[in-house]
Amino acid sequence: MQNLLDTAPPKKKNYDFVDAIRGISMISIVAEHSVFLAPDIYNPKDSLSIIVLSVLVQVVKFGTICFFLLAGFLIGDNFSNTTALDYLKKRIKNTFAPWLFWSVVFLGTIVLGNVIAAYKFGNGHMDADYGQQFINYVKMVYLYTSYWFIPNFLICIGILLVFKRSLYSYWLGGMLLAFTLLYTVNIYNEWIEPRHSTAILGFVFFLWLGAQFNKNLTAIEAWLAKTPVYFWILLVIICLIAGVKEELFLKAANSVDQYNSLRFTNIIYSLVCFFFFLRIRTFNFINSIKPRETTFGIYLIHYIIVYSVLPEIFPALRHNVNNLSLPLVLLYQLLRLCIVYGISLGLVKLINTTKFKWSVGR
Repeated sequence: MQNLLDTAPPKKKNYDFVDAIRGISMISIVAEHSVFLAPDIYNPKDSLSIIVLSVLVQVVKFGTICFFLLAGFLIGDNFSNTTALDYLKKRIKNTFAPWLFWSVVFLGTIVLGNVIAAYKFGNGHMDADYGQQFINYVKMVYLYTSYWFIPNFLICIGILLVFKRSLYSYWLGGMLLAFTLLYTVNIYNEWIEPRHSTAILGFVFFLWLGAQFNKNLTAIEAWLAKTPVYFWILLVIICLIAGVKEELFLKAANSVDQYNSLRFTNIIYSLVCFFFFLRIRTFNFINSIKPRETTFGIYLIHYIIVYSVLPEIFPALRHNVNNLSLPLVLLYQLLRLCIVYGISLGLVKLINTTKFKWSVGR
């Protein structure tokens, strides 16, 4: 994710694996949002369907934490090459403007849909309480959709900039880990809003941890080289099962966010996936996607497709997914993923050929 992570690293260092991992991570995030079906749309009662749905979500749940790790990985180099203020200004310039533009576009599509519905069914009159509805839409867009990431990310970077001189200190890492674990425990106790999208201090630790990975990259790569790939495959499967079990436990407990990225099992799962990808390093199929050029744009656009386009493509399935057999539900979710990712990637590549390319990270 070019703007979320940084511009190209110094030529003297080979960080090609960063592009590969962020390309995979963005596919996982698009998949997470595409295959997820809200309980009011799909609420299976049989155990098999419930488990399969949980597995599908958990398999692709590593993306968010991996992005913070990758960002932290590149932060060390950039912190040493610029002042804290200049670095923050650069990040705001390269990420905030495109984020603000597309988030406003998303909000605009929602309002436009409401206006069309008003003229179609309400003789051109909006609901009397539409002002409050609009405020709720704003909250939804910026707190409960993928657009939560950039403000959180910039705040996380700002916190590390404050502690720039202590970036590699373990006391800082311990303090940040304590905040992450607080949010992890809060998922069960709900002392504050439990969704990970509002966990302002919940992800700073992964930026810090990514910086440690960069500092100790040679030792980490030497260690990984001694481990067989099948070991990591087995570990991924074990952590996946643990993640699914926690999802099901939270579902039974009527959790507000059973798929929370800051679940303890998902933190471990995401870290294991990161090391697994780092162990493999090369993913040739990702090269055609050109993740450095397209990842940020896909992030910015894909949720608009999920929210505004998919319901128009599958209008009959808005409230009838429960009538489908499990194989058809899986096919439906696969089609959603292909449509969302395909349209998003195509739009980003098209925009990158125009003067408007600033809006997608170029």
